[in-house]
Amino acid sequence: MTVNGSPITSPAGKPVIHIVDDDASFLQATSRLLKASGFVVRTFPSAADFFAQRDRDAKGCLVVDLQMPGMNGLELQEALARTSNPLPALFLIGHGDIPSSVRAMRGGAEDFLVKTAPKANLLDAIRRAVARDERERTTRAQRQEAKERIETLTGREREVFSHVIRGRLNKQIADDLNIAERTVKCHRGNITTKLGVPSAAELTRLAHEAGMF
Repeated sequence: MTVNGSPITSPAGKPVIHIVDDDASFLQATSRLLKASGFVVRTFPSAADFFAQRDRDAKGCLVVDLQMPGMNGLELQEALARTSNPLPALFLIGHGDIPSSVRAMRGGAEDFLVKTAPKANLLDAIRRAVARDERERTTRAQRQEAKERIETLTGREREVFSHVIRGRLNKQIADDLNIAERTVKCHRGNITTKLGVPSAAELTRLAHEAGMF
């Protein structure tokens, strides 16, 4: 849904439940149910419309029909996973499909429900997906912040840093890099000052947050 070609964002940054389904009547009914349950809802008749109109920074989750013309639900999930702001996906189907459910779960789907499932099951799955999105969003923000801090280091400092987080001692690092041990100590001092991290254990934790291992 857009206004003058621009995506509509959720009020006050609330999570948005993005429903993608080519069945107009089901789309409308599900939207009404979720809105009545207090959710902010955006509806899309196809995967193409979703990608063209979605607020790329919106929190929330994706509720998507498995079988749709054009890009199907699994393909949408895979494409969304490659973006900078992936959302947990909940699949709805008209009947059981075990191979597709396995593929969806391997792709990180939150749940896989038939469209006739009890409303309580759908609402519970959506709440879990929204909570998961919040956790994963926090993790991504922490990773980005850690990466940006590490990127403030010079090239040589990053080399020393990579050895420190592997548990190497100053003398071993000096031998590995063919530099003086006092130079290693100097670089380590610069690293701890720039990163605001006083110990090797905390440097290792920061590296882990940045996804270095």
